Amino acid sequence: MFKGRKKETVYEQPNQGGKKKGEKSGKTAGIISIVIVCAFVILYLFAGSIYSLKENEYAVITTFGTPSIVEQSGIHVKLPYVQHLAKVPKTINGFSIGYDAESGESVDGESFMITRDYNFVNVDFYVEYRVTDPVKYLYSSENPVAILKNLTQSYIRDTIGLYDVDSVITTGKNEIQASIKDKIITRLDAEDIGIQLVNITIQDAEPPTQEVINAFKNVENAKQGKETSINRANQKRNEDIPAARALADETVKTAQAQAEERINEAKGQTARLNELYAEYQKYPLITKQRMFYETMEEILPDMKIIIEKSNGTTQTMLPLESFIDSSILKGGTGSAENFGMGNSGAVDNGTGAKDAGGNADQNSEADAEAEDE
Repeated sequence: MFKGRKKETVYEQPNQGGKKKGEKSGKTAGIISIVIVCAFVILYLFAGSIYSLKENEYAVITTFGTPSIVEQSGIHVKLPYVQHLAKVPKTINGFSIGYDAESGESVDGESFMITRDYNFVNVDFYVEYRVTDPVKYLYSSENPVAILKNLTQSYIRDTIGLYDVDSVITTGKNEIQASIKDKIITRLDAEDIGIQLVNITIQDAEPPTQEVINAFKNVENAKQGKETSINRANQKRNEDIPAARALADETVKTAQAQAEERINEAKGQTARLNELYAEYQKYPLITKQRMFYETMEEILPDMKIIIEKSNGTTQTMLPLESFIDSSILKGGTGSAENFGMGNSGAVDNGTGAKDAGGNADQNSEADAEAEDE
């Protein structure tokens, strides 16, 4: 029996030592797991307290409900679970109305509208906006972009209803865009939700059917052709009017120069006639003869002398000077001498040039003596 007890005692001792070792290993594993969990928690908290900010972003840090804005880009630190981070873009963003910007498919519920003249039209818009106040953008309204989109759709339909379909599709787009933009800006200033409209543009405007689209395209092409013709006409007018004015100025100046020339010439002739008249009053007969001879000297060199013979034939003799000289040298009679003497007051047509001249001289001397007496 004692041997059996000894065996039992010997057998129980190793079991007590293994139990103690198991307890130690369990404690060690628990400590390691706690350390690991704490390390993860610390890493998580450390990672949550660091954030990076880009140049085109705002950071709104909320500490116990009080927001503050961080604008400087780079790496920043915040208190985890105490401070909350919200990032807001600085850049200009946009959204489409009337179509899907990604797929390009039309959204009839947004684009289908009615005009002032009760015509239907599909109009697509693109709206650009930016955030001016990040705090108001985040906390003044639940969704400021949705508010902007609703306001834009409302003012688009209100404005489109004031124009006829022709203006919406062709010539009135710029005016419509400007009117909608002014209305939205005024309303956003009143709402003060931290967002600002940058621009709104009409991407496309067309009737709902293809036949009407083609007709309006033809109308628009005709209007563009009209504007092109008007511009060409204005260009032609701007070129021709200065040229016509220059030609008119030149004509007026030429006329003025000719008028002055003729006036001066008339004044010179008047002065000459006055001098002749003064001489005529003193010596009338001599002055008459001198004027006659001067006139003949101007006329006779250009005259043609035609002599008719007894047999009916004619003979033209040129030049006159050679004929006059030869007639005087030969002492013959001719039609030129008879013509000259007749005009100078000669009575005897049968005499030669010498006798006629002598009679003329005698008559002039008699008149001179009569004046002296």
